[in-house]
Amino acid sequence: MIDIALLRNDPELVRENIKKKFQDNKLPLVDRALELDERRRALQTEGDGLRSARNSLSKQIGLLMREKRLDEAERVKAEVNADAERLQAVEKEAEAVNEELRSVMLRIPNIISKDTPIGKDDSENVERRRFLEPKTPDFEVPYHLDILERLGGIDIDSARRTSGQGFYYLTGDIARLHSAVLSYARDFMIDKGFTYCIPPYMIRSSVVTGVMSFEEMDGMMYKIEGEDLYLIGTSEHSMIGRFMGQTVDEKQLPLTLTSYSPCFRKEKGAHGIEERGIYRIHQFEKQEMIVICKPEESEAWYEKLWQYTVELFVSMGIPVRQLECCSGDLADLKYRSCDVEAWSPRQQKYFEVGSCSNLTDAQARRLNIRYKGEKGTAYAHTLNNTVVAPPRMLIAFIENHLNADGSVDIPEVLRPYMGGKERIEIKN
Repeated sequence: MIDIALLRNDPELVRENIKKKFQDNKLPLVDRALELDERRRALQTEGDGLRSARNSLSKQIGLLMREKRLDEAERVKAEVNADAERLQAVEKEAEAVNEELRSVMLRIPNIISKDTPIGKDDSENVERRRFLEPKTPDFEVPYHLDILERLGGIDIDSARRTSGQGFYYLTGDIARLHSAVLSYARDFMIDKGFTYCIPPYMIRSSVVTGVMSFEEMDGMMYKIEGEDLYLIGTSEHSMIGRFMGQTVDEKQLPLTLTSYSPCFRKEKGAHGIEERGIYRIHQFEKQEMIVICKPEESEAWYEKLWQYTVELFVSMGIPVRQLECCSGDLADLKYRSCDVEAWSPRQQKYFEVGSCSNLTDAQARRLNIRYKGEKGTAYAHTLNNTVVAPPRMLIAFIENHLNADGSVDIPEVLRPYMGGKERIEIKN
């Protein structure tokens, strides 16, 4: 959510930002917000005047009563009563105006970075850098589901019977590899100075609307029937929500946290051959990183965070690239975002395995997360980034470490988490 003062002082900047995101349907929100803000301030002024008059008239009544000027006292009492009725009406209208204004402001997208490329959708994202040379083996790389089945590592059919489309059982060495990657990612981030956390896997609606836009919520979140609870789509949701309504001492910043959680997503509208298998699923596990910092530090942290993900993948011998997200691909709360994509030898292209975002103070304003220092209080900046999400990461892993005989090599950094195992052999 942007600062109302910015909208008030430079509405044209806000309109241009909406256009850059190709959301022209939201342009009327600017005028509506300005109207509501003007009405809100007028009601505030009127209400303050009525309260001041009430205090003055109450003192006057006391004086008149002491002087036995009862008729005059009754007339002033009648005036006080009339003002009280008007004040009640003003306060009721102000409450409704404030509620509508907040609803409108929640739908106006965050101002994007000047470094964000302008484009309509993810097809116009811009490659910035590559890490490790992509390799193409001299044998055919099967589809990842076929590889996993031959390794005895996945059971999709049983999952369809128990849970439906978009679920899976991981078994044997592949299940162990899945856990090994998460454990390695956890320790990798702890070594970077991050504090390890395991958050709640369900959050209230007040947190959901604080961490994401309504469009994202509708496309991602599962609602718990009969309760004000949602299953998290990523641990960032509950990790940021942890600081809702809090004012942090400036000396505690930056807060650098890494969290593990299962993630639950509707994946509304997902379809196509690449969704078969474990590329797009309703349940997976992930290691995340979250930073809460002062505004002047957030851009530096943004650069650090995505590079941590690159470093992790490179340490496992997986070629990756950094892709700057264009304006039309940015969720409404994001100031700037980039994807880390891994190389797929089978597809001969890169695919997304992680996403890094700087949301500036958009989440902090929604959730009222502040910090206090010598100069007073201010809204903090929040950032998040995927360390690793093993289901997608497993695709990149098995394709890049696949041997001609169907076995998969385990890089040295993961062997301590795999009991020293150097290779996963074919089973079927």
